Amino acid sequence: MFLPEFLHKGDTVALIAPSGPQPPEKLSDIASSVLEFGLKPMLFPSCEKKHGYLAGTDKERARDLTDAFALPEIKAVICVRGGYGAHRLLEYVDFDAIAASRKPLYGYSDITALHMEINRRGVVSWHTPMPGTEWYKGLDSFTKNSVKAALFGPMPEKLINPEGDGAIRTLIPGKAEGPVCGGNLSLVSASIGTFYEIDTKDRILFLEDVDESPYHIDRMLLQLRHAGKFKDCAGVVFGSFTDCEPRDAEMSLTIEEVINELIGDICRPVVTGFQCGHILPTICVPLGSRVLLDADKAEMRVLGV
Repeated sequence: MFLPEFLHKGDTVALIAPSGPQPPEKLSDIASSVLEFGLKPMLFPSCEKKHGYLAGTDKERARDLTDAFALPEIKAVICVRGGYGAHRLLEYVDFDAIAASRKPLYGYSDITALHMEINRRGVVSWHTPMPGTEWYKGLDSFTKNSVKAALFGPMPEKLINPEGDGAIRTLIPGKAEGPVCGGNLSLVSASIGTFYEIDTKDRILFLEDVDESPYHIDRMLLQLRHAGKFKDCAGVVFGSFTDCEPRDAEMSLTIEEVINELIGDICRPVVTGFQCGHILPTICVPLGSRVLLDADKAEMRVLGV
């Protein structure tokens, strides 16, 4: 794996919208939130486009993604928000050229589709909150420091929950080492059976999601199980499952019960409660980097690339 260079104050960064549209009234605050980190934002056309639930047509968004990585003055590519649509870009983008640019990508949620393709080509990318969903509102100190480390370095030694927000919990004890992969469960499960299917072989699989009922989570985890993704992986880290409560609790399993029933027998180290995903404070994760998952101690150490 290759770790792209960290940024320096004054660097120009691309702001793109590869998924959902960004409300135009937020753009000034979004740009200001990037400036607050000491970076110069360059807004690409997709930030101002709307095509139904997409930030422009597939080819328009793909062009922005391609151009952002190709322009020499751009030092990093930051996705302004998620939503839906990144999977629709995959057939229009030359990810070999993107990987060859060796520039970092920042984002999460729907951006998982892009992370998986960049990581597949041996380049680390960053699972981080985004300017159009979190930055412009003002970040708590834990999240802001985590974002600063992702932007400017150095690599964190440990990936740990913020104090007072609950501990990482051991589901299956043991230790495992490997590159961390994954991200949003909906995007990971949608890759199964496609040309872009996630490779979990000997990797630490990280999963999180938002606004999904327990039976939807059940279905997606079962799809990964049936596809052999838990059998292949070295270990599993479950992040935040935000607003995933059932409509009728008496007629539903809990998320914890779903995970226990579908994952509890995989004979791999597994932890839950890792505070990363659609939640604040949140941890920034260098996807593709090697980590040591110590489920006995319920912690993750970053080993490098």
